[in-house]
Amino acid sequence: MEALQRRVIQEDMVQYKLFLIQPGNTSSQQTEERLTHLVEEILAKFAPLLIQYIWQHQPFNLKYHPEKAGVPAHIGGSTQFGDNVEDEWFIVYLLQQITEAFPELTARVEDNDGEFLLIEAADYLPKWLNPDTSENRVFLYRGELHILPCPSKSTSVGFSKDVVPSVAQALELLYTHPELCRASPKICSALKNRLEGYPGKIKSGLHSAHCFIPAGIATVLAQRPDLIAPAVSAFYLRDPVDLQACRTFKTFPPDTRVLTLVTFTRCLYAQLQQQQFTPDRRSGFTLPPCSHPEYKAHELGMKLAHGFEILCSRCRLPSSEPNAPVSCNPQWKGFMESLKRNGYFRGELEGSARCRELIRTAENFFKQSVASKSSALSPGEEILQLLRICEPFSLEEMKKNESQLPQEDSDSWLDITAQDLERLLQERSGDRADVGGQNSSSTEQKQHAEERGKETEDSTEEEEAGYSLVAISQGMKNFLKAMSSHEGAELPWSSTTQPFSIDPNSMANALDRLLGGKKEELDSDDLDDSDEEEEEEREDGFCGQAEMKETETLDSLKRYMDQMDEELMKTNVGQSFKQTNYNKAGSSSSSSHPSARGRLPREEELEENEEEIQPLDVDVNLVTNLLESLSCQAGLAGPASNLLQSLGIHLPPNSDSA
Repeated sequence: MEALQRRVIQEDMVQYKLFLIQPGNTSSQQTEERLTHLVEEILAKFAPLLIQYIWQHQPFNLKYHPEKAGVPAHIGGSTQFGDNVEDEWFIVYLLQQITEAFPELTARVEDNDGEFLLIEAADYLPKWLNPDTSENRVFLYRGELHILPCPSKSTSVGFSKDVVPSVAQALELLYTHPELCRASPKICSALKNRLEGYPGKIKSGLHSAHCFIPAGIATVLAQRPDLIAPAVSAFYLRDPVDLQACRTFKTFPPDTRVLTLVTFTRCLYAQLQQQQFTPDRRSGFTLPPCSHPEYKAHELGMKLAHGFEILCSRCRLPSSEPNAPVSCNPQWKGFMESLKRNGYFRGELEGSARCRELIRTAENFFKQSVASKSSALSPGEEILQLLRICEPFSLEEMKKNESQLPQEDSDSWLDITAQDLERLLQERSGDRADVGGQNSSSTEQKQHAEERGKETEDSTEEEEAGYSLVAISQGMKNFLKAMSSHEGAELPWSSTTQPFSIDPNSMANALDRLLGGKKEELDSDDLDDSDEEEEEEREDGFCGQAEMKETETLDSLKRYMDQMDEELMKTNVGQSFKQTNYNKAGSSSSSSHPSARGRLPREEELEENEEEIQPLDVDVNLVTNLLESLSCQAGLAGPASNLLQSLGIHLPPNSDSA
């Protein structure tokens, strides 16, 4: 019921909150002033990163939120990232850097999947932590991931997994015991790997391309490069009503087209490039032949012009009264001082062309992220306003600059080969599996190789260890021996990946319950967490009862097996299995024996109880069935490939001719 009462976050949206962690008896007004001042400080410090970033749908934003429904006063916001999930992870990087630069703040971030930070480290989470027990437990503090612990035998600090702590309780525990709340090194490493590359990843995620666009659009993009995102989205999500405005381009006539360099994000460029679109003949946009060297620039410019025209057609003309300048905002002066303290102007002389450019960019950022949103304009209104206040452009001068344009970026990253895809998948999931699967069975593989007389070099053996038939058989055996419960099966544990440790008391309690000495059932967590109260109960007749119950269980299981054998003897199921033939030398003389031909006895031969049935070769049947399943998958994902992948076994592509 509590899960149903939780606030549902919109899909493709990330929500973030920053709390003051240190306790205090300050009034609500003092808290509001402190948090409001922190907003200005944060945005000023990270302005160099935020200004150059092009958001897919909505920008990163912070504003003050008073205390409500048990949630302390905080600063935060929400950002809809649409199809570009990198926006979400850039926000995680920002929050990590904010909590490191401002130690008095701690951050929470979640999306419609909940605590998505834990998804990246799912292989290393403690067993008690799942979506039902993680609410109000995951924080970013001092640049590190922190998870509020569950009380254990070693420490009583934390909250039981059945308890959902309030935000105030979580903040208090995080403030008093930050060391105990810090996530394990493996969890922190998984998050660090996902954020690796920032802030350099911002520039590497951009793509510059030549486009033939109307001169008005070129003027707008020179002032506001971020308006490329709503224009691409407008074209990408267009409908027939939107295209009616593109029959006659009133705002951006096609006869003013010039060649210019346009900066996209890779996501925006892919959305624009991959869509097939033919313009209306009445629009005035004509494309050269596909073989023309500038065909792509004409096509991209045509699509981009449609997006800008759609945006302008959705809004009314702006008022003739000019808006108040940014300098009239009381927050602007403090914002400028923060920029100077953080070295935003990089020592540029006041009044220089570069300084004026930086001030203009800061003003645009201030309007979007710091100033009040009550009078925010739509993208179309912003475009029309820029066209009205900008200086008239010179078409001849813009055409002269076409020959001086920088070279555009290569879009070869759009084409991914099968090898590239395999490498990406290996980087995402193969490393851990290789360590856990291949290392665990390497010793046994070498033993089997020696027994069968395979004299190979060590290097060759290591290369083929991941897909040898022995590895498949042994990996499945290890998997079947692993612990399982109603929540699923655990992957085979490897001593090379984790240090071996054992708690004698926990092991004794687990064995007691396994053998039937107590009423509780054995759970996969019992080897890690044990209740001290259960250690006190001992009964004198325990051993005898355990032996009797074990004997009864074995007898009952044997009767079931005998009944199953009798039922299967009447069918032809055995024909699908390969059997071990111990009489290879006399195969011709023993060919009349049903089991030698891989068949079960006929009904009239069932009375021969003394007939010896040859055993099945379990390993051969296992490998045969797995290979047949892989062949039926035709290279696609399926149960066989997923199971082998989770065990760290990677088979080469099927090279047999069809």
